[in-house]
Amino acid sequence: MRRRRLLLRAVRKSRELDCLTDRTDQIKPGDILATATIRNECDRLPGFLDHYRRMGVSQFLVVDNGSDDGSTEMLMSQPDVSVWSTPHSYKASRFGMDWLAYLKMRYAHGHWCVTVDADELLIYPGHDDKPLHSLTNWLDQQGVDFFSAILLDMYPREALGQQGTDPSDDVISRLPWFSGYEYSWEWRPKTKSISVRGGPRERVFFTENPDFTPHLNKTPLVKWSRRYVDFHSTHTLLPRRLNAGLDRRLNLPSGVLLHTKFLDSILEKSSEEKERRQHFTYTDRYDDYYDQIMAQPVLWDAQQSVKYEGWQQLEDLGLLTRGRWQ
Repeated sequence: MRRRRLLLRAVRKSRELDCLTDRTDQIKPGDILATATIRNECDRLPGFLDHYRRMGVSQFLVVDNGSDDGSTEMLMSQPDVSVWSTPHSYKASRFGMDWLAYLKMRYAHGHWCVTVDADELLIYPGHDDKPLHSLTNWLDQQGVDFFSAILLDMYPREALGQQGTDPSDDVISRLPWFSGYEYSWEWRPKTKSISVRGGPRERVFFTENPDFTPHLNKTPLVKWSRRYVDFHSTHTLLPRRLNAGLDRRLNLPSGVLLHTKFLDSILEKSSEEKERRQHFTYTDRYDDYYDQIMAQPVLWDAQQSVKYEGWQQLEDLGLLTRGRWQ
């Protein structure tokens, strides 16, 4: 019943969307799609699109939530991107999930679909020489229609806001560090998922309130059905069986989402989001979080920080798995 209510809600929320560029007639059977809700991501979008194109994504369905930095025009100029615009509340749309649920219901049924933010780059075992179709074909053969990943916060060696903002640089070269250790894994029977927490945000910002630390478990890749819906963003989905990808007993491959949140632009974005109050359910809990970011802390730690070298390194650290694949 909850899933049906959310799907009906998505249909109602579709009235908030204004289609700017529609290239969905180019979607072919077997195409892998990507969906995202974005706002003022012009510095990330070239690298984001290039990453997923190289991986094998054929078409992008993007909701632009009031960008004023040129993101809208940049997306509309791309030959494989369909763009919808809305000025309505991101929070009131379940953080963009209502809008994307409608688009996936209409265009993604029967397609493998990546649902990510513009600051999330999906990495899976062998991604550098095996296209995403190789992974999805194997999952199809196993009768598995989901693929889970851990959100891995990437950050610079120096204090936030001091690494430079040249968008021509590879984003990972600007944010080459991550926390390699001390993540907690907790079984959640209600959602049949494994919650993962830890990393620099818990270590730096939420030491006194670890329960406020963002969840890092996600299911960003699903062979979509119009009966499915993202429940708590892509952290948990309905039906609940889609949340099982990090259960090591199933011996399935899993991936990592390289999270490029901490570019220099994080200072301006944090100031704006503290005022907009659109990114958390309980916004009052996170005022101090935004204040700490704007104080330009150093996230790098001598004991915890590891410089990113590739997916094999992440496998050695237990952050992604090949499972039965390969």
